Amino acid sequence: MDDQITKIKGIGDEKAASLSSIGIHKIQDLIEYFPFRYEDYELKDLAEVKHEERATLEGKVHSEPIVRFYGKKKSRLSVRLLVGKFLITAVFFNRAFLKKQFTLGQIVTVTGKWDQHKMTLSANEITFSSHNPDGTIEPIYHVGGDVTVKAMKRYIQLALNQFGNQIEENLPPQMLERYKLMPRKEAVMMMHAPPSHDGLKQARRRFVYEELLQFQLKMQVFRKRERESTKGASQVFEKEKLEEFVQSLPFPLTGAQNRVVGEIVKDMESSYRMNRLLQGDVGSGKTVVAAIGLYASYLAGHQGALMVPTEILAEQHFESFQELLGGRLNVELLTGSVKGKKRREILERLASGEVDLLIGTHALIQDEVAFQNLGLVITDEQHRFGVNQRRVLREKGLSPDVLYMTATPIPRTLAISVFGDMDVSTIDEMPAGRKPIETYWAKPDMLTRVIDFVKKELDQGRQGYVICPLIEESEKLDVQNAIDVHFQMQTALPGYQVGLMHGRLSSDEKEEVMEEFSTNDVQLLVSTTVVEVGVNVPNATIMVIYDAERFGLAQLHQLRGRVGRGSDQSYCVLLADPKSEVGKERMQIMTESNDGFVLSQRDLELRGPGDFFGRKQSGLPEFKVADLVHDYRVLEVARNDAAALVDSTAFWEGETYRSLRDYLTEQGVLSGEKLD
Repeated sequence: MDDQITKIKGIGDEKAASLSSIGIHKIQDLIEYFPFRYEDYELKDLAEVKHEERATLEGKVHSEPIVRFYGKKKSRLSVRLLVGKFLITAVFFNRAFLKKQFTLGQIVTVTGKWDQHKMTLSANEITFSSHNPDGTIEPIYHVGGDVTVKAMKRYIQLALNQFGNQIEENLPPQMLERYKLMPRKEAVMMMHAPPSHDGLKQARRRFVYEELLQFQLKMQVFRKRERESTKGASQVFEKEKLEEFVQSLPFPLTGAQNRVVGEIVKDMESSYRMNRLLQGDVGSGKTVVAAIGLYASYLAGHQGALMVPTEILAEQHFESFQELLGGRLNVELLTGSVKGKKRREILERLASGEVDLLIGTHALIQDEVAFQNLGLVITDEQHRFGVNQRRVLREKGLSPDVLYMTATPIPRTLAISVFGDMDVSTIDEMPAGRKPIETYWAKPDMLTRVIDFVKKELDQGRQGYVICPLIEESEKLDVQNAIDVHFQMQTALPGYQVGLMHGRLSSDEKEEVMEEFSTNDVQLLVSTTVVEVGVNVPNATIMVIYDAERFGLAQLHQLRGRVGRGSDQSYCVLLADPKSEVGKERMQIMTESNDGFVLSQRDLELRGPGDFFGRKQSGLPEFKVADLVHDYRVLEVARNDAAALVDSTAFWEGETYRSLRDYLTEQGVLSGEKLD
């Protein structure tokens, strides 16, 4: 299987060069070059064909064909066919020459798009006999250069004829048995020439599991190695003191918060270093969970660090942690703005162990910052920090425990795939008493009514946001767009202070605008999306999002979470006129759900996994057959299986697992090289 494709009779150097341009070098590459879709020529029972579905039907010619000409060279041929007990019309465009080939009573097979309402098939293929009574499923391959689909089919057939018997099984018999999976050799044959839909489904099912299991094995081995090579320090503390702190909080923890605290504390007590992602919707109470973790680390005699992406967020966290922990431990703030004598003092007190908890921006990872005994590092909105920034912070302590927090609810499938080397904790329950934000979708021609609605909220002493979308092509346009909307709001709402925030402002200017908004010197903030992360203004109750169709669901949900942080009812208005069905569906979903996890799953289904994180940084694996969105149940099964295997002696020593171990060696996972 590792031989070059020139070993296949019928493929010479020239053909091999063409194939190599699309990534096919070895016999195995060719044999496993699976179709990306299938054309369905399998005969359907008309009663089962859905509206607008592509179908192949067999029928008897029931009437003389009629041809109508229009325009210069355009024609429409229609002919009545009796298909089973239904009389339908088959229509052919610009194929007037077919007229002579029809005879009454003749059997024909036609393929095309079915219109159930008009009982019409827009046909693009026809066969004038029932030489193929069962129809077929035709594989379609991705091709390039001078390789055609027809040629690709021929090359694959040559390879299978000559080397098909050498396809080896790589899954252990007990797994094939447990999940009733098709043997590998049979599945390969079936993928390239499926005799039936069911056969194709079973072959696909087998490869989906195989790919996801191999992928998860890589992840689990990597994770095991990471854990074992970086022994953490077991953090020992008095449970009663932690319990007493939890009881002293101004509100009881939700069930989800309690569960997550349990997972974090258990990690901290273990001798392995914690590497955990804590995800929870906006307002689900991650901050309190973080405070409990940091207090536990303090009780164990260690310092804590909390790193956030922006200064204003660092300041807000500093204030909330002062409230939660201030009387119990020394909390300090370190950002780029803290300079001179004050900075020197903080650094000295940190190095001597006087500072128990340091909160700051990436200023925390500069060389001069030295902790005496760092036990727990928490980074907020972790996907905003690069992997290297996270690593530097981690290396400041003697293998401190690490907790990443994010308010972007990541669908479970992606969490398993992208953060496969982490454990994932999820807060999936809202604290009691939070009122869901009422969300409305308005067309742009309703803007006047929307502004009246905003005015009503401001008249009651509340504040609001107006969000302008980023126009990717041009930063200039973004800023101009925001300036125009700012002017529009100032004109429409005299008597109120309208602030403006956009990407061209320096960070000091941004901080200043946010400060004015936080203290209610500004009542309405017009902003491009820089306001997305973490800002907490409980008095803000209304948000208007312009051109909402330009945002994904996850981002709309993030933005919406800026309001609804106080006790008053809050509102979000989506100004949008989406043209596509997906766009309309997105607006609809936003008005129906306040649950970030539901939304992120739907976003994933509508946009696909690559767009969810942005292609460049997605870190998503490419699969030949598996699809992370549709095969998420198999992904979960594969993950559990892989974790169990990696922890078992049988996997590392047993003969039945040799193929899977060989795969890991090929991938450079077992030889100690880093995973790609």
